[in-house]
Amino acid sequence: MSSAETAPPVDITEPAAEQALDLLTGEGMDTDEAGLRLFVQQGGCAGLSYGMRFDNEPEEDDTIVEGNGLRVFVDPASLKYIGGSVLDFEGGLQGKGFSVENPNAESECGCGESFRT
Repeated sequence: MSSAETAPPVDITEPAAEQALDLLTGEGMDTDEAGLRLFVQQGGCAGLSYGMRFDNEPEEDDTIVEGNGLRVFVDPASLKYIGGSVLDFEGGLQGKGFSVENPNAESECGCGESFRT
């Protein structure tokens, strides 16, 4: 399989991109340069947890994923835990929020914000 045919390290759904771009614009950030940083950190009831924040630009060693108009920045250490994941945005009666569907997670806690590999 050529590199042009390989799946992106993180797939970004249209609802996730729309919500993040609305938030970026609301913060006055340039959506051509800025993006959503998706990372993994120690913590949570399952051992590792997802983190997200907006950054004006990627770091030198970041993997940059673009989907549905949104740039997502992932550092090398986090990429090994979340490669192949899907970033989504869910709304409804139970609240709204971003979620990560991670095929590398062996188990997740009930809140869906922490996992174990």
